[in-house]
Amino acid sequence: MSIPKSSLAIIDRIGDPVIQAVLTFGGAVLIICLAKVINLTGLMDVPQRFPWMAAASFMLVFAMGNSIYSLSCSNMLKYWGRSIYSYLGLAFLSGAAAYLFSSMSIDEAGSYRWIYIVLTIGYMVFLGMMAFMRQIVDFAQREEWNHPRIRQTKSGKRKRHGED
Repeated sequence: MSIPKSSLAIIDRIGDPVIQAVLTFGGAVLIICLAKVINLTGLMDVPQRFPWMAAASFMLVFAMGNSIYSLSCSNMLKYWGRSIYSYLGLAFLSGAAAYLFSSMSIDEAGSYRWIYIVLTIGYMVFLGMMAFMRQIVDFAQREEWNHPRIRQTKSGKRKRHGED
């Protein structure tokens, strides 16, 4: 059974950080709108700060997903550049949407300024961890495990790795 080419193209497009940010922002706005509808119908009381919580939650989703997708990119530096700009755009747009829907600035929303800062630092840590993991995997794939390297000793004799 083979995977249709159209679904592979969708997976490739989702690997683009800009597309990830757009989808994440769309999810945040959708959840914020659903919360507003629920609040207007009276089914449940939704706090006024909920849009800030939804924006921060979706920024965390972006940070984790984008970091995981970075393992499969071919050019890490190009991917990181696009990722960081996408994250900054997502942070700005989701913050603007939260402000518009809640009528509260980030300072009035309580601790969400600190949450944004922690998410941003966490995102950088996630990207760094993924880069380190990728270097380990690349090294392990290049290493010849079946035939240990032969090293030269100080006396000029060749010595197999692990011999004393």
